[in-house]
Amino acid sequence: MRYNQLGNSDLKVSEICLGTMTYGQQNTIEEAHQQLDYAIKQGINFIDAAEMYPVPTSAETYGLTETYIGEWLKHQQREKLIVATKIAGPGRGFKWLRDGAKAIDRDNIKQAVDDSLKRLQTDYIDLYQIHWPDRYVPRFGQTVFDPNQVEKTVPITEQLEVFADVINAGKIRYIGLSNETPWGVAQFSQAAKQLGLPKVVSIQNAYNLLNRVFDGALAEAVYYENVPLLAYSPLGFGYLTGKYLNGKPEKARVTLDLLQKSVKQIRFWADEVHSCTNQLLD
Repeated sequence: MRYNQLGNSDLKVSEICLGTMTYGQQNTIEEAHQQLDYAIKQGINFIDAAEMYPVPTSAETYGLTETYIGEWLKHQQREKLIVATKIAGPGRGFKWLRDGAKAIDRDNIKQAVDDSLKRLQTDYIDLYQIHWPDRYVPRFGQTVFDPNQVEKTVPITEQLEVFADVINAGKIRYIGLSNETPWGVAQFSQAAKQLGLPKVVSIQNAYNLLNRVFDGALAEAVYYENVPLLAYSPLGFGYLTGKYLNGKPEKARVTLDLLQKSVKQIRFWADEVHSCTNQLLD
């Protein structure tokens, strides 16, 4: 296993990160712990979660992913692992999440961090990410920015000021972004430089052979700001493995419709995979 320094941090992360969004939905706690044990034996030291996991999120399963990880983590050598999780942002209808309060502001950040620490059964989080921006942006298959949907948001400087306090309290070590845009990366980076606030050290966005949105303006932004990509959905929800070519495997996310048909990008990826496969077979 190869390890890389994550941006301007001192975190040395394995090139493969274990995503855990199935824990509590498709995977039992026993299966989750088996996967975690196997990953560590292969040299993986990087584990990624989120407060809203598992997916699809619901009031009944909300927080189970972190809970499953926490029951495993308390038996591990904590200092050898890089644990990442995320705070959910506005724009999604999770009424059970802090009673619907999802702004990335002081109260929500502090509560979200404390809740994740409790579920993870740890004293600190290595990488704490904003799951999606505290502002309107096209997301999850949308490609067109609509100025008419712009709403009032928590200023980026205010978000960074709160994260500075949480870092100083020793609860998180570094911050990162997710589902972010080039404009957002630039704004977070410049605000940190100008005001001496914590700099984001990573961005977690979708990237695979069929989804190459990152290769444009985002690639330029993260290159100059030294904010490396943590690619999620690298296998396009499993379509790129070929496992759906001859039917739908039992318990797979697409088989169980756990990704929800409202996510337009899933259908796009499926159509592209099938089209490319048919061309090769012809």
